[in-house]
Amino acid sequence: MINKPISQLDGRLLYYAFKAGGQRILQQQAEINKINVFPVNDKDTGTNLASTIRSVLDNTTPHKSYKTTLNRIAENALMGARGNSGIIFAQFLYGMNLGTTEKGIISVSEFVDSVLKSIPFMYEAVADPIEGTMITVIKEWSESIASNPKSTDFRKFIVESLEALNKSLEETRHMMKLLRQTNVVDAGAKGFVVFIEGIIEFIRSNNIRKFVSQPNETLVLLHDEDLHEGEITFRYCTEAILKNLKVTRSELQNLLRKDGDSVVVAGSESLTRIHIHTNDPAELFYKLKDVGTIAFQKADDMIQQNEAATNRKWNIALVTDSTCDLSQDLIDFYQIYTLPLNINFGDNHYLDKVTITPDHFYDLLESSPDFPKTSQINEHSFVNLYSHLASHYDAIISIHLTSHFSGTYQNSVKAAEKISSEFNKPVYSIDSKTLSGSLGLLTLRIAKSIEAGLSPSEIVESANKWRSDAKIFVSVKDLKYMIKGGRVSKQKGFIANLLNVKPIVSMAESGKSVLFGQAFSQQANINKVMKHILKISVGKTVWNYIVLHAHNESGADIYIQKMLELTGKRPVSVVDISPVIGMNAGNGTIAVALLFD
Repeated sequence: MINKPISQLDGRLLYYAFKAGGQRILQQQAEINKINVFPVNDKDTGTNLASTIRSVLDNTTPHKSYKTTLNRIAENALMGARGNSGIIFAQFLYGMNLGTTEKGIISVSEFVDSVLKSIPFMYEAVADPIEGTMITVIKEWSESIASNPKSTDFRKFIVESLEALNKSLEETRHMMKLLRQTNVVDAGAKGFVVFIEGIIEFIRSNNIRKFVSQPNETLVLLHDEDLHEGEITFRYCTEAILKNLKVTRSELQNLLRKDGDSVVVAGSESLTRIHIHTNDPAELFYKLKDVGTIAFQKADDMIQQNEAATNRKWNIALVTDSTCDLSQDLIDFYQIYTLPLNINFGDNHYLDKVTITPDHFYDLLESSPDFPKTSQINEHSFVNLYSHLASHYDAIISIHLTSHFSGTYQNSVKAAEKISSEFNKPVYSIDSKTLSGSLGLLTLRIAKSIEAGLSPSEIVESANKWRSDAKIFVSVKDLKYMIKGGRVSKQKGFIANLLNVKPIVSMAESGKSVLFGQAFSQQANINKVMKHILKISVGKTVWNYIVLHAHNESGADIYIQKMLELTGKRPVSVVDISPVIGMNAGNGTIAVALLFD
């Protein structure tokens, strides 16, 4: 059975061969991360390839037709691709799919022909292709398997191609200055070799039933951190899916070049995947809204990723979401990882605080015909982040906005269970039962506890107690946004506006929002809130507080002065309130959040 030639490929064999190669990448993602120094030393190539693979495996079912299965694999790879290497790999599969005729079964020569046809698609996708990377190794591998045109045994020629593949990989070590300095091979190229090795192991066994029954495992390899820390010129690894492109691919590449480097444009005009390293993703996406519909986007902070691998301050990672309103300098100092919620204006998709700034948000809030909608952080995003952090940290603590407002916390829990099992490391998820500034204060207190050397279990136990001591009071200046968003009915809103009523919104300990009070001016609201804070502060000490506003610095200054008189201390942060909060509270909102000892 083992020596029987494989002369044809159908959809089922293709799917399980891909799964075998993909599982090998999942097992070795930490080792691939270790050698990632190009194009930047952000140590996430293995994580990005693993994410691309997961997108395929989670969303693809095998079909008996080779072409149908390949089409599904290529589409799901493009939709879920992450990072430079992930998008190049997805474009390789996309090119193979376009180079394959509508057949249920293909021959070895037809497979080889589709691989050769995929190469130009990879080179066209990369704005400035660099030899000595994944594209070089895939190209030389394709030439290797095409060098024996008479081969009719898929097993034989794929196994024999490994020698040439490893030779090509080894040569990447000498093709770029950065790789020569660090004496490593290209990480993306290594990932492709690992993928082919997994396929070879599978076809050698020729036992689909045994393979399917094997559980997925992630092998975490211990390694040192002595690689060269290459300079990161552009901070954010930014990606998007654009639909119905209004410009040509070359015009899009030229537009992207103006904002950064490592530009890749993959896919077709109807579904285009882009990749770029840039310092200002929000400004970039403000431009992109005019060249196509932004269906998906992400922006990874490569400086944080590099610090996770080479410059961790502590061995416990702290994660939160973008509704956590805390100043950027504190987020950077405590190396807090923040996942953004999604904001949609009509068909255009943005990431809270990352690809849309408060200035852009409030401009669109006034000018867009569509009222914004938000959506939770999905499980896949948490899995991507947790798998990267688990490669470098001993434990992860994650705290998120109230579960009554979003499914973000539940998705964090599901991802935490998966990654904790894969990496055999503790991953804790906490429902803060609040949001905005009070979530920021809870996050900061956890960060300081990590700094103080407390254990993860001690910190989580304390955080669950601190929740009842976190308070927030939001004073709304204009009800029109709450009316637009459906938070207040038009009839009640009309009456409230007629009476010039300004509501104060707070959070109950259950995690639900409550109407705390109302007055006829924001100044009166501030006085009402301060009177209440004075009352509940009797016998207590304010640990810290945060003042928040939506383009209302003068209102924030009033709160700062009054809280300074009450506590004798200045706020730990003064921040523009998260757009996810501001979309309902609206322009002019001011708020204060505090946490008692």
